[in-house]
Amino acid sequence: MVVGVILVIVFFLLLFTFQVRQTEVVMVTTFGRPARRETEPGLKFKLPYPIQKVYRFDKRTQSFEDDFEETLTQDNYNLLAMVYVGWTVGDVELFFRSFPAATPAAAEPALKGLIRSAKNAVVGRHPFADFISTDTKQLKFVEIEQQMLEQIKAEAKQKYGIEVKFLGIKKLGLPESVTQKVFDRMTAERQREVERLKAQGEAEAMRIKSEADLGRDKILSEAEKKASAIRSEGDAEAAKSYEVFREHPELAVFLLQLNSLEASLKNRSTLIVDERTPPFNLLTGAGLPTPPQKAQGSAPQAASNQ
Repeated sequence: MVVGVILVIVFFLLLFTFQVRQTEVVMVTTFGRPARRETEPGLKFKLPYPIQKVYRFDKRTQSFEDDFEETLTQDNYNLLAMVYVGWTVGDVELFFRSFPAATPAAAEPALKGLIRSAKNAVVGRHPFADFISTDTKQLKFVEIEQQMLEQIKAEAKQKYGIEVKFLGIKKLGLPESVTQKVFDRMTAERQREVERLKAQGEAEAMRIKSEADLGRDKILSEAEKKASAIRSEGDAEAAKSYEVFREHPELAVFLLQLNSLEASLKNRSTLIVDERTPPFNLLTGAGLPTPPQKAQGSAPQAASNQ
């Protein structure tokens, strides 16, 4: 009897109760029509089958990727693109009516159609450079993804009860027919960038050269001023020396001979010359300037003072 009672209890629980898990939303139908929705986890009651039936929906975010398909850009370039989305069941009743199988796999064909339509429409509004370009500032991935998301989100929720959480471009590619054209275009863009940088470099070089020439002219001008001042001072000193040489010409001759003698004996050398030959006559004491003569009739004491 105990075993029988236990079996009756188990049979009753199987017929009249069901378990709602934390990750599920449950739809209870009465004779095939939606009767109520259970979102809180725990043990729930129902009428036995076939009066009522339980359908379970995973409320966790599902991921889906469409095919790597070819689409056309605004400037008539063929582009291969793959898009991924994350979605959940938003309206359980509408989702159940749209997909009686009540599984994520049942919703994927409809979701695939929405993604294909949005992808073709949004890509067709953008030029090729918004997807592939050597200039990172020209790329508009975030804007394009947001436009696709906005287009899919409203339609998916209104038609199928699907709430699209996020969308992104997973992969981009080029058909073989346009690959060479893209490479040529990228090469041309790089060449334009090279020309721009070269022009900037030449302009900078000219600026630096101009500044250097200005600095050089300024330095030369200052040096010329100083040289002129030094030459003026030297000419003044030379004029004083010329006055002394004019009064004592023998001193001038003596200094010239002394400089010549110093220049000839600067290095070690052996010379055989006549001792009377200037300026070597200075070595014997000849050629020295004659001291000034004493004044006639002056006192010895006065001569000594002079």
